[in-house]
Amino acid sequence: MEHAQRISLFRSEAAAFEQAVRRALDPGGPPPLVPSCPDWSVSDLIGHLGGVQRYVAHLLRERLQERPDPSDLTLYGLPADPAALAAWPRPERAPNREPVPDALTAWFTEGAEQLATMFGEVGADLPVWTWGPERTSGFWLRMQVIELAVHRWDAESATGTQAPLDPALATDAVTQTFEVMAPARRSWWASPAGKGERYRFRRTDGPESWTVVFAADEVLLEPGSTAPVDVEAEGSASDLALFLWGRLTAPALKVTGDDTLLPHWFTLVPSV
Repeated sequence: MEHAQRISLFRSEAAAFEQAVRRALDPGGPPPLVPSCPDWSVSDLIGHLGGVQRYVAHLLRERLQERPDPSDLTLYGLPADPAALAAWPRPERAPNREPVPDALTAWFTEGAEQLATMFGEVGADLPVWTWGPERTSGFWLRMQVIELAVHRWDAESATGTQAPLDPALATDAVTQTFEVMAPARRSWWASPAGKGERYRFRRTDGPESWTVVFAADEVLLEPGSTAPVDVEAEGSASDLALFLWGRLTAPALKVTGDDTLLPHWFTLVPSV
């Protein structure tokens, strides 16, 4: 997917996220819980996503080659209004159920627009710190548009109005899971060594399929493979992406082969 297409998707998903949270919030009332994110309310979801986006914007703006301290609150452009700050969702007290100030949603919208503009200005190849092996601004855009789409779906789940992910975005999210997220998540947690488990994920609304093999500590992607696998899961690109992100369960997919291996995926690749 081209850099400009990802920026366009980022902007459209940011607008959809804002619409979803405004629909979910009752002025003066407690924010609803997010069914797909245990222990989070809509308030926590806004705070998390807006904070991540401003953190990335700081990385890009300063061209940082080392990880900045995430506890430095000056990175996040919080409002000066004491009343808004008093109601700000704090991770240590999640789920935050206090009424959400409009300043929180406005802060998200402003930060998302700033980050989208910055991605356009720096291009895809700016050297910058990331948590993955690819140290470029393009890594962050790919990661952020996927995370934004998933959290937009989360926000919509608070009102039961979830819309599927864009097919092209979802297809890229599936590939990115195998290329980036699965190896990272296995390294972050003490995951068991792979024993040669072979998975295939097949898209039903397009031609793509992905064959993934766990060999000891490696996650091997075999593009275009037609070799036998232990289990195959079929679904739309959106359903596959949402399953791999832990939002949908196995019954949402058509499964053939050893169906006990599908939930085992999350033992091999712990959820974030």
